[in-house]
Amino acid sequence: MTLETFSHFNLVSFEKIDTSIYQSLDELFKAVASEIATLILTKQKKGETAVLGLATGATPKKVYTELIRMHKEEGLSFENVVCFNLDEYCGIPSTAIQSYKTFMNENLFNHINIKEENCNIPNGNISTELLKQHCDEYEKKIDSYGGIDFQLLGIGRNGHIGFNEPGSHVSSVTRLITLDHLTRFDAAYEFGGMANVPRKAITMGIGTILKAKRIVLMAWGERKASIIQQAVEGIVTEYIPASYLQGHKNASFVLDESCSTELARRKTPWLTDMVKWDNAMIRKGVIYLAQLLNKSILKLTNNDYNQNGLSDLLALHGQAYDINIEVFNQLQHTITGWPGGKPNSDDANRPERANPAKKRVLIFSPHPDDDIISMGGTFQRLVDQGHEVHVAYQTSGNIAVADDEALRFIEFVKDYNKQFGVKSAETEKMYDEALAFLKVKKNGEKDIEALRKVKGIIRVGEAKNTCRFVGVSLSNAHFLDLPFYETGLVEKMPIGEADFEIIANVIDKIKPHQIYAAGDLADPHGTHKVCLDGVFEAVKRLKHNEYMKDCWLWLYKGAWAEWDIDLIEMVVPMSPDQVLKKRNGIFKHQSQKDGVVFQGADSREFWKRAEDRNRGTAELYNKLGLAEYEAMEAFVRWKF
Repeated sequence: MTLETFSHFNLVSFEKIDTSIYQSLDELFKAVASEIATLILTKQKKGETAVLGLATGATPKKVYTELIRMHKEEGLSFENVVCFNLDEYCGIPSTAIQSYKTFMNENLFNHINIKEENCNIPNGNISTELLKQHCDEYEKKIDSYGGIDFQLLGIGRNGHIGFNEPGSHVSSVTRLITLDHLTRFDAAYEFGGMANVPRKAITMGIGTILKAKRIVLMAWGERKASIIQQAVEGIVTEYIPASYLQGHKNASFVLDESCSTELARRKTPWLTDMVKWDNAMIRKGVIYLAQLLNKSILKLTNNDYNQNGLSDLLALHGQAYDINIEVFNQLQHTITGWPGGKPNSDDANRPERANPAKKRVLIFSPHPDDDIISMGGTFQRLVDQGHEVHVAYQTSGNIAVADDEALRFIEFVKDYNKQFGVKSAETEKMYDEALAFLKVKKNGEKDIEALRKVKGIIRVGEAKNTCRFVGVSLSNAHFLDLPFYETGLVEKMPIGEADFEIIANVIDKIKPHQIYAAGDLADPHGTHKVCLDGVFEAVKRLKHNEYMKDCWLWLYKGAWAEWDIDLIEMVVPMSPDQVLKKRNGIFKHQSQKDGVVFQGADSREFWKRAEDRNRGTAELYNKLGLAEYEAMEAFVRWKF
């Protein structure tokens, strides 16, 4: 064993609970479903009841899908299964689409052979007088079965499990609880706005959950990475209820790769394991050290390396001075004002090729505003520098248009038609149907097709307006309307063959030298991830074509997060004037301003988020010792 082979011998674990990381979500879901199925089968052989504690929401839904598949295709029986759900909203009918009883029926119970009397969910409509008795009886019923054998959990962005919000006591039992502001914010769209989200719920307590014989907490996506790190590696605290699981003897966290990025084994792997100090790892380590010590890279010393877990780098590669210069130069070479390549110049140290001087560029925008929000400065630069720029809007984005915005648009069209005598039976029918539905629509109810079309038209108009503003011909704006998106709900259909074919066709038609796509996995409702998967699949199918040999794929982030600086391969600086122009381009999407449907927990408007993020990237480069710019847009190249 040589130093070059293994560069770190003192293995350290920062994780205080068993944690598994899966490469793909499908693997994660199947692993959890398989464990549940094994428990059920083991209990069946013994003639015993399998008692499951179940969760709701997007996190466990695919586990339930897999269990349904196992029931239908493999004969997995649920006759010996008793289920207890974690929680339920108060004050809404059990038949409401937002009710967790409805959720469980639609996503599991109606599709398996479980007995109705074995499906236990707290009653959110119990009277105040009977509430305590109901909660006590729920606890006693769990105890009557000998407790929960397997408890499935998700985690809220504030660390809640069930609806045990921050401040919940470790010994708490099933009870009424007031929902945290962040929890209600995350549920706002499903209820048609924050004002309609219930303020209270009934939840199993922390103490109830901890009595389960086995606990599995699932989490996926970048948005949960920070709270997962705190729950797994931080102290046990009532302010992060999930951290209580550290004290359970048989609890595990199961994560996907994107959700694990803040854990020490991913963020600072040299502190937890033996690492291979290749170029990417050296760059990651040096940038980490500079940020940790708040120093520019060229000011780092041998002592800095030795005292902060990076002494191996010195042993392998010499003095800090040499390592610093190498990493500094690599970062310097990521900066370019020519995202399409600088013509007639040496491109050896530039992120993009000089030739061909004029490139065909295809920007994939998951929603009709992601192009300008995420890479508006680069978008403008590509146009100004004479490249043939196309934009492919992958989805209609219709569910992100508020009802009052659609109503205003419908009234305008109908008033215009009435005043000028414009008549079209088909068009009039669509607007009449949409208007009639809006008048009776219930909170969170799925939009009918006519209303979705109206909302889609609004977003198409805004996207065209942005193209005109930037200088892109409308003939180069491609509205793909991918079928997977058109459910009228936050929950989408799985991406399929029809989607892949549409994406592949537009690539094949344009034959681009550059493709830009959204690599933002922190999008709260997953559309960016699905759209990216569609681009990857299309590229995979087309990569053997001759024109694809000259095509580079660049990934940008959205309004939710930025690339870690050690991963950035191209960064495009913007002047104050360019930042202002990008802001004005974002303003063309009027339906996404002033109370946008998917605002999330961040109260800033999208233009503000984008500017703050771009300025943050520029400040980060500057703190590391690079030139000071007003703002920067960052990209990572995906090599296929």
